Amino acid sequence: MNQQVEQGYRMHRVLSNLSRLDVDRLDDADRERVETARDRLEEVSLLTRPEDGSGPDAPTDD
Repeated sequence: MNQQVEQGYRMHRVLSNLSRLDVDRLDDADRERVETARDRLEEVSLLTRPEDGSGPDAPTDD
């Protein structure tokens, strides 16, 4: 697996894990940290994805 695909996969996994957190059970400071982390990871994902959809977050047939 090339490095870009591996990094895209890791980013996807982190976002998935953050999305699964039960933020209602966290205190306000931790909830804000999770939301900030999620927002930043989504921004990075959008910035690193080429417009043609062929970037590391693009689905593959592997």
